Amino acid sequence: MSDIEREVMEYDVVIVGAGPAGLSAAIRIKQLDADMNVVVLEKGSEVGAHILSGAVLDPVGLDKLLPDWRNMGSPIKTEVTSDSFYYLSEHGQVRVPNFPMPKLMSNHGNYIVSMGNVCRWMAEQAEELGVEIFPGMAASELVYGDRGEVKGVVAGEFGLAPDRTPGPNYEPGMELHGKYVFLSEGVRGSLSKQAISRYDLSANSDPQKYGLGMKEIWEIDPAKHQEGKVVHTMGWPLDDRAGGGSFMYHIENNQVYVGFVVHLNYKNPYLFPYMEFQRFKHHPLIEETLRGGKRVAYGARAISEGGWQSIPKLTFPGGALLGCSAGFVNVPRIKGNHNAMLSGIAAAEAVVPAIAAGREGDELIAYGEDVLSGPIAEDLKPVRNVKPLWSEYGLTASLVFGGFDMWWNSVFANKSLFGTMKHGKSDAKATQRADHYEPIDYPKPDGVLSFDRLTNVAYSFTNHDEDQPAHLTLENDDIPVGFNLPAYAEPAQRYCPAGVYEILRDDDGSNPRFQINFQNCVHCKTCDIKDPAQNINWVTPQGGDGPNYPNM
Repeated sequence: MSDIEREVMEYDVVIVGAGPAGLSAAIRIKQLDADMNVVVLEKGSEVGAHILSGAVLDPVGLDKLLPDWRNMGSPIKTEVTSDSFYYLSEHGQVRVPNFPMPKLMSNHGNYIVSMGNVCRWMAEQAEELGVEIFPGMAASELVYGDRGEVKGVVAGEFGLAPDRTPGPNYEPGMELHGKYVFLSEGVRGSLSKQAISRYDLSANSDPQKYGLGMKEIWEIDPAKHQEGKVVHTMGWPLDDRAGGGSFMYHIENNQVYVGFVVHLNYKNPYLFPYMEFQRFKHHPLIEETLRGGKRVAYGARAISEGGWQSIPKLTFPGGALLGCSAGFVNVPRIKGNHNAMLSGIAAAEAVVPAIAAGREGDELIAYGEDVLSGPIAEDLKPVRNVKPLWSEYGLTASLVFGGFDMWWNSVFANKSLFGTMKHGKSDAKATQRADHYEPIDYPKPDGVLSFDRLTNVAYSFTNHDEDQPAHLTLENDDIPVGFNLPAYAEPAQRYCPAGVYEILRDDDGSNPRFQINFQNCVHCKTCDIKDPAQNINWVTPQGGDGPNYPNM
């Protein structure tokens, strides 16, 4: 709909996404130049509504951005008091001692946080500095200049009919132009995906790797609560079928975060990540804490896990990729928010002198150089082989050799005996045909510790206007039933943690057809990542729609 006329607003810097990376960039820009015009666009109904993370926060990024944050009324209160790691069998567990682990794995000095609440507070700091923040404004298109550079985005388009034509209450939105545009949309952002493709930013990097993280908040018996306690597990129920692990973090107010991560490079199309999570909660170690409590929230989100090898080129004409749009998660540490903040700071420190020098629409080379040689590189390079070791040789080998490699890297300045290992194929291509496997019989949720998907999705407080176009689009409508179903038993039925995709049949089992219940979508992006045919393309729904996470 290129013929639609839109109002244009001009800024120095346009930032897409009010997560830790985008907000850090906005704050740092205004710290460096109070007169610079900065806008942050957020697709969630409010800042924090779409933020989901574990999360144990390493405050290194916040210390650099807002050194006095401890005295600024921040919601970061719960310091880690204990840190334990277990290897699970079906009925028992073995605690892995902390002392042989590299120092980088320690959580001493870190904080258990709701990143949604941290971002809400960061948005307040940004607005006090004069940053304009527009929640409920989904950025749906990139706007290009005459030289092929990104010069802005289209945001705030509402009222499209299901066929994507303007409906009776259509609002065209506006174009927000900037001298530079920062994409900080989180994992597998729709505009970031377009920019990576258009400018071939991944040409010299490994495929990005992903995990699916699912999380519940529970209110538990006060007698079982230990504020500041951190527990991580690996092993059962995944065993050798898939990589992944879990976390349980004791926060304030007698609540715990319980979460489960499944690496999306699993081979068996019958694997059901959500049901693995629900089964996990029945392990004696976890059930002991949760029994007698109640679940109060649920959500899910993909996690970028490729690390150092998978970082794409970070700059393109007119803009840059920040945070998880680029992929700065440290997988063994299960942390990425600190690097997201550091990337926002680095981007700000590159863009302010560029604009001061009269530049616009070119590449911020200094930003990429900072990331690849600064503190983000120092965090990611020592752990770069843990994920490929895990993927290639399994959990036990990754614990032994990955731990040794992290230790060796930390002692010998990132010089690994393994060099830099490759990730190989994408997570979509890792999926194997269904006839190589047998269906997995999962226990039925009991409604006390474990729950069916649709019941849990209600606790994500997700809402989408049903009159808008589906934001889960198919490149070819025939592929789900014509190809994915016979070849892979249509894994979308199982990998989606919100029950978006179904295969419907007549009463006699005939006439299979693919149904997309887009109203359930929690914006995790797993379908965009894991579909074997890469046939599903996730695009933004209208602004404000999606989950409304309270304290994730």
